[in-house]
Amino acid sequence: MKITPHPSLTLSLNILAACVLLVACGDKADSAPTAGASSATAPASAPAQAASGRAGGAPVAVTTVAARKRDLDVTLEAIGTVVPLASVDVKPQTNSVVTRVHVQEGQFVKAGDLLFTLDPRPDEANVAKMRAQMVKDEAMLADAQRQLVRSRDLMAKNFISQGALDTAQAQVDAQQANLVADKAALEAAQLALSYISVRATSPGRLGAVNVFPGSVVQANLTAMVTVTQLDPINIGFSLPQRNLDAVLAGLKSGGVPVYAQLPESKGNLQGRLQFVDNAVDAATGTIKVKARFDNRDNKLWPGAFVKTNLVSQTLKDAVVIPTTAIIQSARGSIVYVADKGKAALRPVKVVAAQGEESAVTGVEPGDKVVVEGRQNLRPDMPVSERPAVGNAKPARAAASAASAASASASAS
Repeated sequence: MKITPHPSLTLSLNILAACVLLVACGDKADSAPTAGASSATAPASAPAQAASGRAGGAPVAVTTVAARKRDLDVTLEAIGTVVPLASVDVKPQTNSVVTRVHVQEGQFVKAGDLLFTLDPRPDEANVAKMRAQMVKDEAMLADAQRQLVRSRDLMAKNFISQGALDTAQAQVDAQQANLVADKAALEAAQLALSYISVRATSPGRLGAVNVFPGSVVQANLTAMVTVTQLDPINIGFSLPQRNLDAVLAGLKSGGVPVYAQLPESKGNLQGRLQFVDNAVDAATGTIKVKARFDNRDNKLWPGAFVKTNLVSQTLKDAVVIPTTAIIQSARGSIVYVADKGKAALRPVKVVAAQGEESAVTGVEPGDKVVVEGRQNLRPDMPVSERPAVGNAKPARAAASAASAASASASAS
């Protein structure tokens, strides 16, 4: 006997099977994102695991330099201008005409050397005139003196009055005064005659000659040539006013050394601080100073720009470390020191910074200060000191040779 299910029962069974199928699909969909999320978080935790592995004992490779104890010269750098000690424009002291030029442009002269000769005839005539006048007045004085002697004899015999004798005495006094005036006029004429020889008042090098034979020159107006003193020579430059005390102390002690760097790496010259201005420039906050240098070889030329270094002070027995080892942090300046295989943080105070080196306190001589790799350090982190760059050159050369050899072998 065959049993046929009721239609309503068949429909209920189909609906139940569909619900079960939907629930199974929903479970699979929920489990898929969970697996994806766990796989995404795995790479994110890798850096943390690496950092925890390094902190746990992986050393950081660093380069160290031992702190040294030595004297450190603190220098002040400035751009200076070469200034001659004296630069004189030679001008005539009388109106005349140039008759001879005894020098050439660019020639070195000494004080008193003859440079130019002017037309002497007008001044020679004045000298001759003054001499003639002096001879005339000398003759008149002699006559007045003879008249005075006669008047005294006559006065003794009561032949003339006292007034006549006084007149004769006045004539003698007047002629003596005239003679003194004549001597002064003669000396003035001779002085004017000496101006026809134009001489150098100071040693130095001549510039361009601006006059020639036949040129008319005016007294104290016509610049005939310029004499510039080159040895010794000065370099003028400006320093910040905060260094004024150190500079004045060095100047009082006999002058601090100043070094001038010649252009194109031609060496340095050493001089001495010679002058400090008496006022600070209110516009720039600097003070002008000058240093004097020997310039026998004419290496310094007036008007040239020169880099100068002034030794303001010398720090005795200072602890010196590389400036690159100093880290500026929120707590101030610090350095890392490699101590027994670990990084130790040391707060330091910079006393003076000089180029690539700095004098500091807070570090002892011999401490191994970290120069390279300090950005990766934390206190008590293990470190391993690697060789310096100079020592690594042979290793790099050997590695390059090995790679070249392997490349040639593979090519063959």
